[in-house]
Amino acid sequence: MNRQRAAWLFLAPALLVLGVFFILPVIAALGLSLTDYDLYALADIHNLRFVGLHNYWALLHRPLFWSALGNTFYFVAVGVPLSIAASLVAALLLNSPLARIRPFFRTVLFAPVVTTVVAVAVIWRYLFNTRYGLVNYGLAEIGIHPIDWLGDPHWAMPTIIAFAVWKNFGYNMIIIMAGLQAIPPDLYEAARIDGASAPRQFWHITLPLLRPTMMLVVILTVAGYFQLFAEPYVMTEGGPLQSTVSVLYLMYQDGFKWWNLGTASAVAFMLFLIIFAVTTLLLRLARRGEHPAGKRT
Repeated sequence: MNRQRAAWLFLAPALLVLGVFFILPVIAALGLSLTDYDLYALADIHNLRFVGLHNYWALLHRPLFWSALGNTFYFVAVGVPLSIAASLVAALLLNSPLARIRPFFRTVLFAPVVTTVVAVAVIWRYLFNTRYGLVNYGLAEIGIHPIDWLGDPHWAMPTIIAFAVWKNFGYNMIIIMAGLQAIPPDLYEAARIDGASAPRQFWHITLPLLRPTMMLVVILTVAGYFQLFAEPYVMTEGGPLQSTVSVLYLMYQDGFKWWNLGTASAVAFMLFLIIFAVTTLLLRLARRGEHPAGKRT
């Protein structure tokens, strides 16, 4: 009992912080999503009305919500594989014997992660400017006409995806490198003695033993990419033609531009349910891959 009391005593400050700054705000947001809390209610609390699930029902009949949801899924479906692929390639290169100045390259590749997303997004906006951007200048040198990267609905989201991949792949790279370094070198040595080539070592040793790490990376990346906000907010403001409006950006507009805090809270919980459903599906697929049907453990 004394140990249990001591454990709860040490946990109490952390639990108190979590309760005040996380659990209570979540409960309050859930309550707001069931009301019509807006600017009028902010001015006078007597204008607040309980509307139940009306905000959620209205979202399901709102074309902009489905457009934002489609944009978010497009960002996740394209950005997550590209980000993980870039992270895996960078981790393999840094983990190879060829990387003699490994700390330097590790720092350079990880640097975008710790930079301020708003400041870097502004730089990228100038790089992809139609008139004086460095990217279009390079294309003009090889005879390609300038592209309106952030003003064309067909190119705006791919540009944001490229920025997000460059900004975030370094974080996953560090996690994958830790997984690679945990693989026993004896396995590779035995495979080389048996005459296994480098690709066969990768497919039969690296990938299978890296599966738990890759699953962690996939879940973290998917959950993070569903929360797309800063990139379209700084680079396109949701345009052009709402082609880069994400679910989180829609929540920001409803809550802080139009002061429909009840609707914004409903958007937030809809996004939470989507992320929860997708991550649960990924976990089930991972477990099914570890224990194929018909195979006894």
